[in-house]
Amino acid sequence: MEKYIFYLKTKPFLIMLLVINVLGTIYGYYWYQWQLVETPLKFLIFVPDSPTASLFFVIVLVAFIMKKNVPLIEALAAVTLFKYGVWAVVMNVWGIQVSGQVYWENYLLIFSHAGMALQGLLYAPYYKIKAWHLVVVAIWTLHNDVIDYVFGQMPRYPVLADYFQQIGYFTFWLSIFSLALIYVLAVRKGHYTLSIKI
Repeated sequence: MEKYIFYLKTKPFLIMLLVINVLGTIYGYYWYQWQLVETPLKFLIFVPDSPTASLFFVIVLVAFIMKKNVPLIEALAAVTLFKYGVWAVVMNVWGIQVSGQVYWENYLLIFSHAGMALQGLLYAPYYKIKAWHLVVVAIWTLHNDVIDYVFGQMPRYPVLADYFQQIGYFTFWLSIFSLALIYVLAVRKGHYTLSIKI
């Protein structure tokens, strides 16, 4: 276990994660392009959930490489990476069950978003998140849910269109669970200093 923890703190591993997340963020915004062109300007920031989560983590990784912490961004990254990572996995599995069809894109989205959810948790002991950071993130996250499921700006999964209300309910409680999880892992248990290895 110590061996794996050591690798998490090496500069090459952090740079590798950074490159993966930069590419994933770019692809994520590209994936949303058709929805974004139809989105009213006031809702734009709330639509591309997953790429914005990975963008937060890009900032966190850059700060780590520079031996710094950005606690509010760490809180935003940790909560949204886990929430939208799990959300996308569930939606894709659910979509496969409803349609009875599976495409290579489903596998890509399932594995990439599972990795997204996991990576935010790996560095939880090294975040400098305080309770007030999570309060801010709770406002952002729950407000985003309102924009998605009250104003209809949620990610489009046509095969699950008939389950709009159930998805909204699931998403709300996933937000609550994500906030509670990061509180337990990154606030309540205290913090460690991330000593970057060459």
